[in-house]
Amino acid sequence: MFSEVLGKLHINETKTISLLVGFLRDEISKVGVKKTVLGLSGGIDSSLSAFLAAKAMGSENVTGVIMPYRFSNPKSEEDARVVAKACGIKIKVVDISSQIDAYFERYEDASELRKGNKMARERMTILYDHSAMLDALVVGTSNKTELLLGYGTLFGDMASALNPLGDLFKTQVRQLSRYIGVPTQVVEKAPSADLWAGQTDEQELGYT
Repeated sequence: MFSEVLGKLHINETKTISLLVGFLRDEISKVGVKKTVLGLSGGIDSSLSAFLAAKAMGSENVTGVIMPYRFSNPKSEEDARVVAKACGIKIKVVDISSQIDAYFERYEDASELRKGNKMARERMTILYDHSAMLDALVVGTSNKTELLLGYGTLFGDMASALNPLGDLFKTQVRQLSRYIGVPTQVVEKAPSADLWAGQTDEQELGYT
């Protein structure tokens, strides 16, 4: 089974974190900037990316942007704030409700999938605007399991300047997150893109 194979892919935490932190620091420095920005959802993937970026560039040089929609679970923002405090990064909150609702006023029969795709892409345009505003690179948050299964939005959550999680399976993301200090409440909760009420990654994928 797919999940059984992934469960065996244990990695050396210290060595892997050192490699990923070095990767981020080197690649960001090559561009001539010192800052990074990322979408902070309150989920495990963005949390691990935030911790890695803080270690690589210093927490004062990392901004996590929280981008709720009016139907988003309030717990997501709460967890994102806990993560930001734990790794010491700055946060900004940008509510995306007004622009999403304005667009779908003309498409009242739009499916949840269409709305979710629009939200994912809207969030990434906001991150790239903050990239220009802050003179920072956008750090990605998509893991290898999602990429292999095609679970992502092109030009949405799959877009970034560099992605430290791109070669990590979800099991490895959990392993590193526990080791690096991501809050337990984030590590143990069911993954969700929080695109609509009750949505979870596992339900959509059909994988645990």
